[in-house]
Amino acid sequence: MMAGLDGLRFQHWQTELREDGIVVLSFDRAGSSVNTFGQDVLIELDSLLERLALDPPKGLVLRSAKASGFIAGADIKEFQTFDQKGTVADAIRRGQQVFQRLAELPFPTVAAIHGFCMGGGTEISLACRYRVASSDPSTRIGLPEVKLGIYPGWGGSVRLPPLVGAPAAFDMMLTGRALSASNARSIGLVDKVVEAPLLVDAAVALALKGTQRPFKQRFMGWASNSWLARKILPGMLTKQVARKARKEHYPAPYALINTWARSSGGVQARLAAERKSVVKLASTPTARNLIRVFFLQERLKGQGGKEHGIRHVHVVGAGVMGGDIAAWSAYKGFEVTLSDREQRFIDGALTRAQDLFAKRVKDESKRPAVAARLKGDLAGEGAAQADLVIEAIIEKPEAKRELYDQVEPKMKPDALLTTNTSSIPLDELRDHIRRPAQFGGLHYFNPVALMPLVEIIRHDAMAAETEQRLAAFCKAIDKLPVPVAGTPGFLVNRVLFPYMLEAATAYAEGIPGPAIDKAAVKFGMPMGPIELIDTVGLDVAAGVGAELAPFLGLSVPAALSGVEPNKRGKKDGQGLYKWENGRAQKPELPKDYQTPSDLEDRLILPLVNEAVACLHDGVVSDADLLDAGVIFGTGFAPFRGGPIQYVRETGADALLERLKTLHARYGDRFAPRPGWDSPALRG
Repeated sequence: MMAGLDGLRFQHWQTELREDGIVVLSFDRAGSSVNTFGQDVLIELDSLLERLALDPPKGLVLRSAKASGFIAGADIKEFQTFDQKGTVADAIRRGQQVFQRLAELPFPTVAAIHGFCMGGGTEISLACRYRVASSDPSTRIGLPEVKLGIYPGWGGSVRLPPLVGAPAAFDMMLTGRALSASNARSIGLVDKVVEAPLLVDAAVALALKGTQRPFKQRFMGWASNSWLARKILPGMLTKQVARKARKEHYPAPYALINTWARSSGGVQARLAAERKSVVKLASTPTARNLIRVFFLQERLKGQGGKEHGIRHVHVVGAGVMGGDIAAWSAYKGFEVTLSDREQRFIDGALTRAQDLFAKRVKDESKRPAVAARLKGDLAGEGAAQADLVIEAIIEKPEAKRELYDQVEPKMKPDALLTTNTSSIPLDELRDHIRRPAQFGGLHYFNPVALMPLVEIIRHDAMAAETEQRLAAFCKAIDKLPVPVAGTPGFLVNRVLFPYMLEAATAYAEGIPGPAIDKAAVKFGMPMGPIELIDTVGLDVAAGVGAELAPFLGLSVPAALSGVEPNKRGKKDGQGLYKWENGRAQKPELPKDYQTPSDLEDRLILPLVNEAVACLHDGVVSDADLLDAGVIFGTGFAPFRGGPIQYVRETGADALLERLKTLHARYGDRFAPRPGWDSPALRG
């Protein structure tokens, strides 16, 4: 071993000096199945790099000793602690200094990337002179910090633009999108792509021989970061961002563009500007809430174990929901049979499935195998072989009970029977079920491919093992499960319904749809409620309304009670709005139109009021699960951290006063629901 490293023992790093003079440095974080950068890891790396600089090898190859991937990034739990202590600046400075020490080493350095390479993992690879990636599908390289309300702060935002050119760099940093190895190679982020077993050898060869980047890439890196580019590009980038995110809601993308545009001078000056900007962002409510949402997501992912015992899924009902549930299950590796009363419904669903596979399975040669896992099954014979049966037929209790009478006797003894009902309490459905312990709800959201949440609907007679298996199945199909009580509307629809109902009421009063939608989007909702009613379908909204309105003591306005055929919304091209090419055609608001000052409260407070009631009624077991369910099930403004977090930040007493004002002005539908005195709203 080289003198500089002789006799040293490292907790998280292993060094190996090869005969050709290359040091292979392997990252293996102690006590963790995944490599993340904690401060102890960085301190150890710093002293190691200092010694290497004093006694230089011919080159250095940085790799991961974990089978699971390269590096997942910074330790976010630790980052949260620094935020609480006010020491984020120190943590950012340390990461920058260690990676800069790596960048300044007087010999070639190569990052050998296999598996996920995220955030700080990508930033340390950018501090190396070269990068080699494995061609394995699991290799994904990204900078997702924007999803946490910050941006790359360990030198990533300084090093990436001159390496790959500003347009490609900002596309990565502003979207948080991860690239495959071949895509990373095409933009110049990676110098070489090889098969996984050849990774270290290829990295060693690069350290010994080096490589010249193509002239076009070098020119793009220089030209798109020039003084002139920094004057022209920011305006274009800001416009792009403004289409997706408002500055007051999501400041990070704007701060990233601004810092890049303004910073100049040597690398230390640009690192200082990056650090100052990221430290400021880290203490914003947006960053704190988005980091909270990240942990909520991790909690949902951890709900189910690995053992679901499900290989074959049988779906009954080939409508939009049933067909899409079947297609998604097949895409995720399950054998699926899909039955319905008539072949034409099954055919329609199979056609839509082909569109999903074409979009999701990039490798054309693999599509036939995926498509072969989904079979039409008019006779319903798949029920006898299935480990999981999902019923997705019309929202009528008697129709569902009749179906269970037919299907359940055919099922295997250990198979699970589930319903995709969106609002019917499970107590109403389980009366004729022979094995209620193996019956539950799996409530998906439309569109199935895009919505991450699935509600697991409980009832008193359901076995704990059934819930575990269903949660594990959700995990296997890349969905986030939230266990909820089987009361009407469960969690998401119960919380969403008063919001949509109030929007429909305001619309019936003559407030223009675009004004209502604008108010909701300004608050942070992903789309306005009038557009949402059209998107889910006025018929579906009316069905949920019929189930929920009596339960919640609300009356349904005419717009949702008398739905005309062929005017059900987006699917018919006409609803509350006219639809063309899948887009709502919203009329322009008159120039002098004044939006009512209480419109935002009228829309949002019924949702918050019902969320408080759901927590009080035990629909979910705690406030965090409620916030997670509403964020991932409705898209509720993630930067606000969920409805309960919104109550805590705004102040329960202040919101209650605003609710009472609406109650006095508009009547009992705004009466505070039980639960506003809960300590959970103040914790």
